[in-house]
Amino acid sequence: MGKLGTWTRRGFLTVGGVIGGGLALGVAFAPNRLAIKGDPRKLNTWLKITPDNRVTVLVPHCDMGQGSQTALAMMLAEELDADWNLVHAEPAPAMPAYATEYLVHGFALGFMPAWLLPRTVDDVSLLIADMVGLQLTGGSASVRMTGEAGMRVAGAGARAMLIQAAAARWGVDPSSCSAALSSVRHVTSGRSLTYGALADDASRLSPPTAPALKPYTQWQLVGTSPPRADIPEKTNGTAKFGIDTVLPDMLYATVTACPVFGGKLVSVDTAAAAKMPGVHSVVRLDDAVAVIADGYWRALQAVRALQPVWDFGGHGNVTSESITADQRALLASGDGSADVKRGDTKAALAAAARVISAEYYVPYLAHATMEPPNATVRIADGKCEIWTGVQDPLNTRSVAATAAGLAAENVTVHNFRVGGGFGRKVPASFDFISQAVQVAKIASPRPVKFIWSREEDIAHDYYRPTALIRFQGGLNAQGAPVAWRAHYTGTAGENASQIPYGIDNFLISSSKFSNHVRTGPWRSVDHSQHGFFSESFVDELALAAGKDPFAFRRDLLATGSRYRAVLEMAAAKSGWGGTLPPGSGRGIALTEAFGSIVAEVAEVTVSPAGAVRVNRVTAVVDCGDLVHPDTATAQIEGGIMFGLAAALYGEITIDKGAVKQDNFSTYKVAKMVDTPEIAVFFIESHAPRGGIGEVGVPPIAPAIANAVHAASGVRVRTLPIRSIAMPPAEPPSEHASAQ
Repeated sequence: MGKLGTWTRRGFLTVGGVIGGGLALGVAFAPNRLAIKGDPRKLNTWLKITPDNRVTVLVPHCDMGQGSQTALAMMLAEELDADWNLVHAEPAPAMPAYATEYLVHGFALGFMPAWLLPRTVDDVSLLIADMVGLQLTGGSASVRMTGEAGMRVAGAGARAMLIQAAAARWGVDPSSCSAALSSVRHVTSGRSLTYGALADDASRLSPPTAPALKPYTQWQLVGTSPPRADIPEKTNGTAKFGIDTVLPDMLYATVTACPVFGGKLVSVDTAAAAKMPGVHSVVRLDDAVAVIADGYWRALQAVRALQPVWDFGGHGNVTSESITADQRALLASGDGSADVKRGDTKAALAAAARVISAEYYVPYLAHATMEPPNATVRIADGKCEIWTGVQDPLNTRSVAATAAGLAAENVTVHNFRVGGGFGRKVPASFDFISQAVQVAKIASPRPVKFIWSREEDIAHDYYRPTALIRFQGGLNAQGAPVAWRAHYTGTAGENASQIPYGIDNFLISSSKFSNHVRTGPWRSVDHSQHGFFSESFVDELALAAGKDPFAFRRDLLATGSRYRAVLEMAAAKSGWGGTLPPGSGRGIALTEAFGSIVAEVAEVTVSPAGAVRVNRVTAVVDCGDLVHPDTATAQIEGGIMFGLAAALYGEITIDKGAVKQDNFSTYKVAKMVDTPEIAVFFIESHAPRGGIGEVGVPPIAPAIANAVHAASGVRVRTLPIRSIAMPPAEPPSEHASAQ
């Protein structure tokens, strides 16, 4: 269990019966937790075994394509020794009993002082999860936290109880019994009973306080790739997403918000819209106006016919240029707050044989999910019911309750598959849920399907923040780095700004920057910015030292370390150092995010006109142990394409306080034709499990940018790349002209 084992063992199992017979089992933290709120609800039924020998795993994380439902069920089934053909995964309901406190608990280990952890982290995690209504999918945390601390423990505990129940029935010692394929067998006599036949007896037993987990050498299911249950429906078109909801007597609605964040609705001329066919009503909100109609198209046309007057809140003169100027002024105003400091960076820079300085910039980025924000809401008889697809259904319930003026107990959330989240559909970004409920109140008791247009989605996102960073790197006379100084705007969670290289004098600081533009988490969060920043500047230092970028990095990593193993395999698998055609180049990058180490090598071609084409990407990942290798590969491939699109095309710009982009025609994303050949390799180091859903993103932008430099000599310090300005061709020599 590694680092997680220290707190997983402090959990305890809860047990109960199933109506009609059977066993329900879950995992909870802190034996005194029921006294915290006097709440006996904490029978977290991760696992149900019924008399027909079927196992149901309740998964508190949403399906947005990442395959965690299958992976989590596999982790439980492995420890349970269940027959995989008898295992079924279901989404857990949006109820407090299924708050994902494991995420709070796991992340708390990273930021709480060590001296507090033994006494308080269990209680803190439960209280925070309850307070914020957390049932979150994000942070590459489902498998490494809920899977490790919840699913594995529940499976192991149930297996021990089923063996104990069988031993009691046969009058033998439990140590003489073994479990396999959803049955318990008495080794000596050959007698066996199915889990279903034993489940009712097991439900009457006290669960073990610290069930033994299997070592990886005994895994039989985990580490294989059985077919995922969600794939058939997604390939034949029967999968249901929130936007697919259809209810009897349903109305439709859409919205337009103030184009400048922080602005308010002053007034709106509704005369033209009110006369349009099918229009039910116009709904005025604080910073937006919506139309309800008998069809989405009619609602959209009516919204476009409205003539709203806005108060821009004093932000109407802000531009992308003014934002960048403010960032530069902020960096110039002081040294910022230190993220990490070791040695004497100032003295080392002063004594360095050579100092390299550079400034890098990344823009705001949209999430651009294929399924735009939407929710269908019915408010009737003092109840609110919602059909949607979000990354936190429990928090959705709280937001809806506030908007409806109801107690949370009177709100029911039906969470469907999510057609893309990437951080857009987390609690901090639930503006569309609140809007949907406010609009539905006007049409009560009829249900209203509330859909944002693509234009609304792109122009009113919670964007990945823009950031500016300034570097200074010192090299000694032998070309070895002796100092690293970085100062950037913004904040970097989970140590995103740090690097793994052995540099003695090291100072990274930040200056908090904010303005009226809304920002939020974006796939890989701060790592998407700092991966580009740090790994591009490492390349600059390598070239300034006259060294190969791969060898320069390798020599700064400890021999035998996970970092070095990943980097070396990436170089070997990519053919690093091999000959490429003119105009082509390779770039390498190494990052750590969410507990996983990833190296990527990009191979690109730059045309004489400066057009950049990514031909091949090689990725090597150390995420500890794999649960479902096919899913892990797909997630890395998806992360590479997500990051590639941002590196080449992604940019949100501001003019007159408002976002200029409003659809895929102005906010370009990668298409199938842009997809390079991708090869993904894994190192199963048996280190504590890391994340997989986000970790493919951070290295791809610097790998591409470094490859562009190798191919063209042009250093990319600002994203997106799009195309580059090629240096002018040298005039032909006299000898060449004469030929």
